[in-house]
Amino acid sequence: MPNSLRASKDDASIAPTSAPARLPLLDVLRGAAILGTLMTNVWIFAAPGSEWAFLQGVPMPDPVDEPVEALFRFLADGKFLSLLTILFGVGLAIQYDSAARRGTPWPRGYRPRALFLFAEGTLHFVLVFGFDVLMGYALTALLVARLLARSDRVRRVVMWASVSLHVVLMSLITLALLADPSEDSGNGDSGNGVSTAAVDVYAHGSWADQISFRLENALALRMEPVISFGLLVFLFLLGVRLHRAGAFAPNDGGRRLRARMAVWGLGLGLPFNAALWLGGEEFFFLGRYVAAPVVAVGYMGLVGVLLDRGWLPALLTRGLSSVGRTALSCYVLQNLLCMLACYGLGLGLAERFADSGPWWVMGLWGAVCVLLVVGSTLWLRRFSHGPLESVQRKALRRR
Repeated sequence: MPNSLRASKDDASIAPTSAPARLPLLDVLRGAAILGTLMTNVWIFAAPGSEWAFLQGVPMPDPVDEPVEALFRFLADGKFLSLLTILFGVGLAIQYDSAARRGTPWPRGYRPRALFLFAEGTLHFVLVFGFDVLMGYALTALLVARLLARSDRVRRVVMWASVSLHVVLMSLITLALLADPSEDSGNGDSGNGVSTAAVDVYAHGSWADQISFRLENALALRMEPVISFGLLVFLFLLGVRLHRAGAFAPNDGGRRLRARMAVWGLGLGLPFNAALWLGGEEFFFLGRYVAAPVVAVGYMGLVGVLLDRGWLPALLTRGLSSVGRTALSCYVLQNLLCMLACYGLGLGLAERFADSGPWWVMGLWGAVCVLLVVGSTLWLRRFSHGPLESVQRKALRRR
Protein backbone atom coordinates (compact mmCIF):
# COMPACT_ATOMS: atom_id res chain seq x y z
CA MET A 1 0.00 0.00 0.00
CA PRO A 2 2.91 2.51 0.12
CA ASN A 3 2.17 3.64 -3.44
CA SER A 4 -1.55 4.11 -3.08
CA LEU A 5 -3.85 6.33 -1.10
CA ARG A 6 -6.21 3.64 0.12
CA ALA A 7 -6.48 4.87 3.69
CA SER A 8 -6.16 2.48 6.59
CA LYS A 9 -9.00 2.12 9.06
CA ASP A 10 -7.08 4.38 11.42
CA ASP A 11 -7.01 7.12 8.79
CA ALA A 12 -10.50 6.74 7.41
CA SER A 13 -11.84 9.73 9.28
CA ILE A 14 -8.80 11.90 8.63
CA ALA A 15 -8.82 12.61 4.90
CA PRO A 16 -11.65 15.09 4.25
CA THR A 17 -13.63 14.98 1.04
CA SER A 18 -13.44 18.71 0.38
CA ALA A 19 -10.60 21.19 0.64
CA PRO A 20 -10.47 22.70 4.14
CA ALA A 21 -10.18 26.40 4.78
CA ARG A 22 -6.69 27.79 5.36
CA LEU A 23 -5.79 27.81 9.06
CA PRO A 24 -4.58 31.34 9.98
CA LEU A 25 -2.84 30.09 13.12
CA LEU A 26 -0.42 28.00 11.06
CA ASP A 27 0.76 31.04 9.10
CA VAL A 28 1.32 32.99 12.32
CA LEU A 29 3.21 30.07 13.86
CA ARG A 30 5.39 29.67 10.77
CA GLY A 31 6.22 33.35 10.85
CA ALA A 32 7.12 33.16 14.54
CA ALA A 33 9.25 30.06 13.88
CA ILE A 34 11.18 31.73 11.05
CA LEU A 35 11.93 34.91 13.00
CA GLY A 36 12.61 32.89 16.16
CA THR A 37 15.08 30.62 14.38
CA LEU A 38 17.01 33.75 13.43
CA MET A 39 17.26 34.57 17.16
CA THR A 40 19.68 31.66 17.38
CA ASN A 41 21.33 31.86 13.97
CA VAL A 42 22.18 35.56 14.24
CA TRP A 43 24.72 34.75 16.99
CA ILE A 44 26.40 32.25 14.69
CA PHE A 45 26.82 34.86 11.97
CA ALA A 46 28.08 37.42 14.50
CA ALA A 47 30.70 35.18 16.13
CA PRO A 48 34.33 35.24 14.96
CA GLY A 49 34.61 32.07 12.92
CA SER A 50 30.84 31.93 12.43
CA GLU A 51 29.69 28.38 11.63
CA TRP A 52 32.99 26.84 12.65
CA ALA A 53 32.86 28.64 16.00
CA PHE A 54 29.54 26.95 16.79
CA LEU A 55 31.10 23.54 16.19
CA GLN A 56 34.03 24.40 18.45
CA GLY A 57 31.70 25.10 21.36
CA VAL A 58 31.99 28.83 21.92
CA PRO A 59 30.94 29.44 25.57
CA MET A 60 27.37 30.57 26.21
CA PRO A 61 26.85 33.90 28.02
CA ASP A 62 26.89 33.96 31.81
CA PRO A 63 23.36 34.70 33.14
CA VAL A 64 24.86 36.83 35.93
CA ASP A 65 27.35 38.89 33.91
CA GLU A 66 25.30 39.09 30.69
CA PRO A 67 21.65 38.59 31.71
CA VAL A 68 20.05 40.22 28.65
CA GLU A 69 22.02 38.20 26.10
CA ALA A 70 21.60 35.03 28.16
CA LEU A 71 17.82 35.45 28.33
CA PHE A 72 17.60 36.32 24.63
CA ARG A 73 19.50 33.21 23.63
CA PHE A 74 17.84 30.96 26.20
CA LEU A 75 14.36 31.80 24.90
CA ALA A 76 15.38 30.92 21.35
CA ASP A 77 18.02 28.19 21.37
CA GLY A 78 16.53 25.04 19.87
CA LYS A 79 12.94 26.07 20.63
CA PHE A 80 11.97 27.75 17.39
CA LEU A 81 13.90 25.24 15.32
CA SER A 82 11.82 22.49 16.97
CA LEU A 83 8.70 24.57 16.36
CA LEU A 84 9.61 24.88 12.68
CA THR A 85 10.18 21.13 12.49
CA ILE A 86 6.79 20.33 14.01
CA LEU A 87 5.13 22.70 11.55
CA PHE A 88 6.87 20.95 8.67
CA GLY A 89 5.23 17.74 9.86
CA VAL A 90 1.88 19.56 9.96
CA GLY A 91 2.43 20.71 6.39
CA LEU A 92 3.25 17.17 5.31
CA ALA A 93 -0.01 15.90 6.83
CA ILE A 94 -1.95 18.63 5.01
CA GLN A 95 -0.31 17.66 1.71
CA TYR A 96 -1.21 14.02 2.34
CA ASP A 97 -4.84 14.99 2.88
CA SER A 98 -4.77 17.11 -0.27
CA ALA A 99 -3.32 14.24 -2.29
CA ALA A 100 -6.02 11.94 -0.90
CA ARG A 101 -8.75 14.29 -2.14
CA ARG A 102 -7.19 14.50 -5.60
CA GLY A 103 -6.40 10.80 -5.84
CA THR A 104 -2.70 11.46 -6.32
CA PRO A 105 -0.42 8.43 -5.66
CA TRP A 106 1.32 8.69 -2.32
CA PRO A 107 4.17 8.93 -1.49
CA ARG A 108 5.21 8.79 -5.13
CA GLY A 109 3.48 12.09 -5.85
CA TYR A 110 5.30 13.78 -2.97
CA ARG A 111 8.84 12.68 -3.82
CA PRO A 112 9.55 15.41 -6.42
CA ARG A 113 8.66 18.07 -3.86
CA ALA A 114 11.00 16.55 -1.25
CA LEU A 115 13.83 16.14 -3.76
CA PHE A 116 13.38 19.71 -4.95
CA LEU A 117 13.55 20.88 -1.33
CA PHE A 118 16.74 18.87 -0.86
CA ALA A 119 18.24 20.59 -3.92
CA GLU A 120 17.25 24.00 -2.55
CA GLY A 121 18.79 23.12 0.79
CA THR A 122 22.00 21.97 -0.86
CA LEU A 123 22.36 25.29 -2.67
CA HIS A 124 21.56 27.16 0.53
CA PHE A 125 24.19 25.15 2.42
CA VAL A 126 26.90 25.67 -0.17
CA LEU A 127 26.23 29.30 -1.01
CA VAL A 128 24.91 30.85 2.21
CA PHE A 129 24.77 28.94 5.51
CA GLY A 130 26.42 25.78 6.78
CA PHE A 131 23.60 24.92 9.19
CA ASP A 132 20.84 24.70 6.61
CA VAL A 133 17.76 22.76 7.81
CA LEU A 134 16.12 22.11 4.44
CA MET A 135 18.30 19.14 3.51
CA GLY A 136 17.52 17.34 6.76
CA TYR A 137 13.83 18.17 6.45
CA ALA A 138 13.69 16.80 2.91
CA LEU A 139 15.25 13.45 3.86
CA THR A 140 13.07 13.14 6.97
CA ALA A 141 9.98 13.98 4.93
CA LEU A 142 10.72 11.14 2.51
CA LEU A 143 10.61 8.67 5.40
CA VAL A 144 7.60 10.19 7.17
CA ALA A 145 5.69 10.44 3.89
CA ARG A 146 5.81 6.66 3.61
CA LEU A 147 4.62 6.33 7.20
CA LEU A 148 1.54 8.43 6.45
CA ALA A 149 0.30 5.63 4.19
CA ARG A 150 0.67 3.14 7.05
CA SER A 151 -1.52 2.55 10.08
CA ASP A 152 -1.64 4.83 13.07
CA ARG A 153 -0.16 2.04 15.18
CA VAL A 154 2.93 1.84 12.98
CA ARG A 155 3.40 5.60 13.22
CA ARG A 156 3.10 5.53 17.01
CA VAL A 157 5.71 2.80 17.28
CA VAL A 158 8.14 4.67 15.02
CA MET A 159 7.44 7.97 16.76
CA TRP A 160 8.16 6.77 20.29
CA ALA A 161 11.01 4.47 19.29
CA SER A 162 12.79 7.31 17.46
CA VAL A 163 12.50 9.76 20.34
CA SER A 164 13.55 7.12 22.87
CA LEU A 165 16.71 6.32 20.91
CA HIS A 166 17.33 10.04 20.50
CA VAL A 167 17.11 10.71 24.24
CA VAL A 168 19.45 7.79 24.94
CA LEU A 169 21.97 9.16 22.42
CA MET A 170 21.82 12.68 23.90
CA SER A 171 22.22 11.24 27.40
CA LEU A 172 25.27 9.22 26.38
CA ILE A 173 26.87 12.28 24.77
CA THR A 174 26.19 14.26 27.95
CA LEU A 175 27.69 11.55 30.15
CA ALA A 176 30.77 11.49 27.94
CA LEU A 177 31.15 15.27 28.28
CA LEU A 178 30.75 15.08 32.05
CA ALA A 179 33.29 12.27 32.31
CA ASP A 180 35.91 13.99 30.17
CA PRO A 181 35.13 17.67 29.57
CA SER A 182 37.33 19.06 26.83
CA GLU A 183 39.61 21.89 27.74
CA ASP A 184 41.22 22.05 24.34
CA SER A 185 41.17 25.48 22.79
CA GLY A 186 41.24 24.32 19.21
CA ASN A 187 44.06 24.41 16.76
CA GLY A 188 44.49 28.16 16.57
CA ASP A 189 45.11 31.16 18.76
CA SER A 190 42.16 33.43 18.07
CA GLY A 191 41.43 33.65 21.79
CA ASN A 192 37.93 32.17 21.62
CA GLY A 193 38.78 28.54 20.89
CA VAL A 194 38.36 28.92 17.11
CA SER A 195 41.21 28.53 14.64
CA THR A 196 42.53 31.77 13.19
CA ALA A 197 42.18 30.27 9.71
CA ALA A 198 38.42 29.84 10.19
CA VAL A 199 38.08 33.35 11.61
CA ASP A 200 39.98 34.77 8.65
CA VAL A 201 37.80 32.97 6.10
CA TYR A 202 34.67 34.71 7.34
CA ALA A 203 36.26 38.04 8.27
CA HIS A 204 38.41 38.58 5.14
CA GLY A 205 37.79 35.73 2.72
CA SER A 206 35.86 35.96 -0.51
CA TRP A 207 32.55 34.26 -1.19
CA ALA A 208 34.44 31.58 -3.09
CA ASP A 209 36.70 31.03 -0.05
CA GLN A 210 33.67 30.49 2.17
CA ILE A 211 32.08 28.09 -0.30
CA SER A 212 35.33 26.13 -0.45
CA PHE A 213 35.53 26.07 3.35
CA ARG A 214 31.99 24.66 3.66
CA LEU A 215 32.65 21.99 1.06
CA GLU A 216 35.92 20.96 2.73
CA ASN A 217 34.17 20.68 6.09
CA ALA A 218 30.80 19.47 4.84
CA LEU A 219 30.79 16.35 7.01
CA ALA A 220 31.25 18.29 10.24
CA LEU A 221 28.83 21.05 9.25
CA ARG A 222 26.16 18.49 8.31
CA MET A 223 26.49 16.52 11.54
CA GLU A 224 23.57 18.15 13.40
CA PRO A 225 20.77 16.59 11.28
CA VAL A 226 22.58 13.25 11.53
CA ILE A 227 22.75 13.11 15.34
CA SER A 228 19.26 14.59 15.68
CA PHE A 229 17.57 12.48 13.00
CA GLY A 230 15.54 10.59 15.61
CA LEU A 231 14.27 13.91 16.95
CA LEU A 232 13.38 15.09 13.44
CA VAL A 233 11.30 11.98 12.82
CA PHE A 234 9.57 12.36 16.19
CA LEU A 235 8.76 16.05 15.66
CA PHE A 236 7.46 15.43 12.14
CA LEU A 237 5.13 12.72 13.43
CA LEU A 238 4.16 14.90 16.39
CA GLY A 239 3.12 17.58 13.90
CA VAL A 240 1.00 15.01 12.07
CA ARG A 241 -0.70 13.93 15.31
CA LEU A 242 -1.36 17.51 16.44
CA HIS A 243 -2.88 18.38 13.08
CA ARG A 244 -5.15 15.35 13.11
CA ALA A 245 -6.13 16.00 16.72
CA GLY A 246 -7.38 19.44 15.68
CA ALA A 247 -4.74 21.45 17.56
CA PHE A 248 -4.86 24.23 14.96
CA ALA A 249 -8.59 24.21 14.28
CA PRO A 250 -10.62 27.38 15.06
CA ASN A 251 -13.09 25.59 17.31
CA ASP A 252 -13.59 24.88 21.01
CA GLY A 253 -11.71 21.58 20.86
CA GLY A 254 -8.72 23.23 19.24
CA ARG A 255 -8.72 26.04 21.78
CA ARG A 256 -8.77 23.62 24.69
CA LEU A 257 -5.91 21.60 23.21
CA ARG A 258 -3.84 24.73 22.61
CA ALA A 259 -4.35 25.82 26.21
CA ARG A 260 -3.14 22.43 27.46
CA MET A 261 -0.12 22.60 25.15
CA ALA A 262 0.81 26.00 26.60
CA VAL A 263 0.43 24.90 30.22
CA TRP A 264 2.27 21.59 29.95
CA GLY A 265 4.88 22.65 27.41
CA LEU A 266 5.93 25.80 29.26
CA GLY A 267 5.28 24.44 32.75
CA LEU A 268 7.54 21.43 32.25
CA GLY A 269 9.87 22.59 29.50
CA LEU A 270 11.04 25.97 30.79
CA PRO A 271 12.19 24.80 34.27
CA PHE A 272 13.82 21.71 32.75
CA ASN A 273 15.59 23.76 30.10
CA ALA A 274 16.66 26.40 32.62
CA ALA A 275 18.17 23.77 34.91
CA LEU A 276 20.17 22.29 32.04
CA TRP A 277 21.26 25.76 30.91
CA LEU A 278 22.54 26.63 34.37
CA GLY A 279 24.22 23.22 34.62
CA GLY A 280 26.92 24.24 32.16
CA GLU A 281 28.06 23.51 28.63
CA GLU A 282 28.20 19.75 29.26
CA PHE A 283 24.36 19.77 29.26
CA PHE A 284 24.11 21.57 25.92
CA PHE A 285 22.87 18.52 24.00
CA LEU A 286 20.14 17.68 26.51
CA GLY A 287 19.05 21.31 26.58
CA ARG A 288 18.94 21.96 22.84
CA TYR A 289 17.76 18.55 21.64
CA VAL A 290 15.61 17.22 24.51
CA ALA A 291 14.24 20.05 26.67
CA ALA A 292 13.88 22.68 23.93
CA PRO A 293 11.32 20.67 21.90
CA VAL A 294 9.09 20.50 24.99
CA VAL A 295 9.23 24.29 25.25
CA ALA A 296 8.44 24.49 21.52
CA VAL A 297 5.12 22.74 22.13
CA GLY A 298 4.44 25.32 24.84
CA TYR A 299 5.27 28.15 22.45
CA MET A 300 2.80 26.75 19.92
CA GLY A 301 0.09 26.62 22.54
CA LEU A 302 0.92 30.08 23.88
CA VAL A 303 0.75 31.74 20.46
CA GLY A 304 -2.51 29.93 19.81
CA VAL A 305 -4.02 31.09 23.11
CA LEU A 306 -2.93 34.69 22.51
CA LEU A 307 -4.43 34.59 19.03
CA ASP A 308 -7.64 32.93 20.23
CA ARG A 309 -8.19 35.61 22.86
CA GLY A 310 -7.30 38.50 20.59
CA TRP A 311 -4.27 39.47 22.65
CA LEU A 312 -1.88 39.64 19.70
CA PRO A 313 -1.87 43.09 18.07
CA ALA A 314 -3.39 43.01 14.60
CA LEU A 315 -0.25 44.54 13.08
CA LEU A 316 1.95 41.85 14.61
CA THR A 317 -0.46 39.11 13.55
CA ARG A 318 -0.50 40.32 9.94
CA GLY A 319 3.29 40.64 9.89
CA LEU A 320 3.90 37.14 11.25
CA SER A 321 1.29 35.73 8.87
CA SER A 322 3.02 37.35 5.89
CA VAL A 323 6.37 35.88 6.91
CA GLY A 324 4.69 32.52 7.45
CA ARG A 325 3.11 32.52 3.99
CA THR A 326 6.54 33.18 2.48
CA ALA A 327 8.44 31.04 4.99
CA LEU A 328 10.91 29.41 2.59
CA SER A 329 11.88 32.72 0.98
CA CYS A 330 12.19 34.47 4.35
CA TYR A 331 14.29 31.67 5.80
CA VAL A 332 16.84 31.88 3.00
CA LEU A 333 16.71 35.68 2.81
CA GLN A 334 17.34 36.22 6.53
CA ASN A 335 20.49 34.11 6.36
CA LEU A 336 21.63 35.89 3.20
CA LEU A 337 21.12 39.29 4.85
CA CYS A 338 23.05 38.22 7.94
CA MET A 339 25.86 36.87 5.77
CA LEU A 340 26.15 40.19 3.92
CA ALA A 341 25.97 42.15 7.18
CA CYS A 342 28.43 40.14 9.27
CA TYR A 343 31.03 38.65 6.92
CA GLY A 344 33.95 40.44 5.36
CA LEU A 345 32.51 40.05 1.87
CA GLY A 346 29.80 42.48 2.99
CA LEU A 347 29.73 45.02 5.81
CA GLY A 348 32.03 43.00 8.07
CA LEU A 349 30.10 43.84 11.24
CA ALA A 350 31.25 40.70 13.07
CA GLU A 351 34.87 41.89 13.05
CA ARG A 352 34.06 45.59 13.39
CA PHE A 353 31.89 45.12 16.49
CA ALA A 354 33.69 42.08 17.93
CA ASP A 355 34.20 43.80 21.31
CA SER A 356 31.02 45.88 21.36
CA GLY A 357 28.81 43.60 23.42
CA PRO A 358 25.58 41.84 22.47
CA TRP A 359 23.40 44.82 21.66
CA TRP A 360 24.39 45.17 18.04
CA VAL A 361 23.61 41.51 17.43
CA MET A 362 20.12 41.86 18.88
CA GLY A 363 19.73 45.06 16.88
CA LEU A 364 20.69 43.20 13.72
CA TRP A 365 18.09 40.56 14.50
CA GLY A 366 15.44 43.24 14.96
CA ALA A 367 16.41 45.03 11.75
CA VAL A 368 16.28 41.83 9.69
CA CYS A 369 12.90 40.93 11.21
CA VAL A 370 11.48 44.31 10.24
CA LEU A 371 12.81 43.91 6.70
CA LEU A 372 11.26 40.46 6.40
CA VAL A 373 7.89 41.55 7.76
CA VAL A 374 7.68 44.64 5.56
CA GLY A 375 9.09 42.91 2.49
CA SER A 376 6.81 39.87 2.73
CA THR A 377 3.75 42.05 3.34
CA LEU A 378 4.45 44.20 0.30
CA TRP A 379 5.27 41.17 -1.84
CA LEU A 380 1.98 39.44 -0.99
CA ARG A 381 0.01 42.50 -2.02
CA ARG A 382 1.00 41.71 -5.59
CA PHE A 383 1.81 38.00 -5.59
CA SER A 384 0.08 35.05 -3.97
CA HIS A 385 3.30 33.17 -3.10
CA GLY A 386 6.84 34.06 -2.06
CA PRO A 387 9.65 34.16 -4.66
CA LEU A 388 11.18 30.77 -3.85
CA GLU A 389 7.74 29.26 -3.28
CA SER A 390 6.76 30.40 -6.78
CA VAL A 391 9.90 28.88 -8.29
CA GLN A 392 9.17 25.62 -6.54
CA ARG A 393 5.55 25.55 -7.68
CA LYS A 394 6.45 26.30 -11.29
CA ALA A 395 9.21 23.70 -11.35
CA LEU A 396 6.97 20.99 -9.90
CA ARG A 397 4.04 21.95 -12.13
CA ARG A 398 6.24 21.76 -15.22
CA ARG A 399 7.40 18.32 -14.18
